[in-house]
Amino acid sequence: MMQVLQGAQMLFVAFGALVLVPLLTGLDPNVALFGAGIGTLLFQVVTKRSVPIFLASSFAFIAPIMYGVQTWGIASTMGGLMTAGVVYVLMGVLIKIRGVGFIHKILPPVVVGPVIMVIGLGLAPAAVNMAVGKSGDGGIQIVNGDAAIWISAVSLITTIAFSVFAKGFFKLMPIMAGVVAGYCVSLGFGVVDFTPVIQASWLAMPNFTYPEFNINAILFMIPVAIAPAVEHVGDMLAISNVTGKDYLKKPGLHRTIAGDGIATIAASMFGAPPNTTYSEVTGAVMLTKAFNPIIMTWAAVTALVLAFVGKLGAVLQTIPVPVMGGIMILLFGSIATVGLNTLIKNQVDLHKARNLVIVAVTLVFGIGGMAFGIGEFSLQGISLCGIVAIALNLILPDDLGESHVVDNAQMEDTQSK
Repeated sequence: MMQVLQGAQMLFVAFGALVLVPLLTGLDPNVALFGAGIGTLLFQVVTKRSVPIFLASSFAFIAPIMYGVQTWGIASTMGGLMTAGVVYVLMGVLIKIRGVGFIHKILPPVVVGPVIMVIGLGLAPAAVNMAVGKSGDGGIQIVNGDAAIWISAVSLITTIAFSVFAKGFFKLMPIMAGVVAGYCVSLGFGVVDFTPVIQASWLAMPNFTYPEFNINAILFMIPVAIAPAVEHVGDMLAISNVTGKDYLKKPGLHRTIAGDGIATIAASMFGAPPNTTYSEVTGAVMLTKAFNPIIMTWAAVTALVLAFVGKLGAVLQTIPVPVMGGIMILLFGSIATVGLNTLIKNQVDLHKARNLVIVAVTLVFGIGGMAFGIGEFSLQGISLCGIVAIALNLILPDDLGESHVVDNAQMEDTQSK
């Protein structure tokens, strides 16, 4: 019984972030709960239930899902996301065959850093639009602007306060705190519509959407898998440090990343966002010393049960746009900062012409929305800049521009003599 309660507690820690992704992207939060539950259970099967970690909605895919849903619809977007899951599985196979080294060669910090920054900064306009009460594209004023500013400000300030000042267990739930505070203010302004809650039944089948395969959506989604793959390695290192076990060796990184991929494939089969390992839950494991992976099994089972509670999904969908907008300002800025920190922590020298070219072109292509297409095939935004960053890293010589620097230095030295 204690393990069941601990599992429910782990889900509660992850809940705010888990449902935020579908609410932002137009997917069904009940389906996201189902996808997280089934994904975590499959991950445990692949890793022989040896890692105490929970998988749920990935923030890295928010922008691609938003674009995909608007461009091709939910079904085709799911087909693309399923292919991204296949990429993880193939990475697992390659890691098994060739070791971890090849990932560092294809995805060094100079590639990963700017791609993660693009994921965050590319969403900045949507965050601001929603914070002032508009739709993500800014086309529709959903909530009165004056009320929206107050609502989003309370959401943002509360999220920041919990991130910075909260202690212990509360520090793990800044998103949940921001949503609750913003929702309370929204009630005060009278902008919450409870009609969907009244109409919803207590028990209901989640609104599953099955994938369709569109080559454009597939090509768009595959490169987006770069950032979550690198994030996965970081999460495995983190949980290894917490428990004192080396999960990169046993069950092995090839198993954990393949498990992540299979979890993502399973989620996208039903219309849920891609799954990723959750750092919030790792933090909760560290605080509670709940190292037994069976606890995560119960967290997954709890998510599956809640997925069929129709009233829950209806309540979540009444959360007003400015509440999400306020949290998104901090969330997407934080994602961009993770990318920046990747460059700083790994001491990427931007005085080197090679590194400067990769970072500069990646950022402008990604944030500027550069598009490239041949016939029916098209790439743009995050997917295009991911491919460009990898290609530049493999093509550009390591000493690009350095000979000129040496020549100039020698010339100046000669002139001074």
